[in-house]
Amino acid sequence: MNADHNRTEILALRHGQSIWNEAGRWQGHADPPLSEFGERQAVIAAQYIGQVDVIITSPLERAHRTGSIIGEIIGVGPVEVIDDLKERSVGLWEGLTRHEIEADWPGWIEDDRRPEGWEYDVDLQRRVLKAFTEVGERYTGATVLVVAHGGVLIAMEKHLDVNEARIPNLHGRIFRWAGGLFEAGDELNLLPDDMRTGGHSKRL
Repeated sequence: MNADHNRTEILALRHGQSIWNEAGRWQGHADPPLSEFGERQAVIAAQYIGQVDVIITSPLERAHRTGSIIGEIIGVGPVEVIDDLKERSVGLWEGLTRHEIEADWPGWIEDDRRPEGWEYDVDLQRRVLKAFTEVGERYTGATVLVVAHGGVLIAMEKHLDVNEARIPNLHGRIFRWAGGLFEAGDELNLLPDDMRTGGHSKRL
């Protein structure tokens, strides 16, 4: 429980490395599991989380497993799920590498063009803000760990007009909710240098 009973403190993290992160494949709503390295990342990150009251994750395995590992270590559970915390849909690019995308859609990434099924920013931000608002309202006065995805965290950062840079695995940001409004807090980095993985560009 945080000191301000009228505020929800949300520690928002990107999941650990998945097997598709490792292979350089765009994920979106696909559901690849964590890699062995990603599981180790979650174990190490748990040592630096501190006390939280509840853990909430995306329904996708890479996020839910990350939250479950952390919860088992710090003694918080069961892990809750909010469907709107899932990653941005990348449509027809799901499961492809950047090289494969460039082969079939030459120049599209650079030109900011997107394929059928792509979830654009306005739709992504709408559902992400809905999910974080649900967390803030449901757990007022609590400290909540949210494990989601790079696209989800960047959508919140963009909403609050803060840094929108690449978010490595097990990195994130503190968000605070009070009086129906969000504010951005410090960035979170829960891994030593030798355990970091960057994933891909901020659009993934």
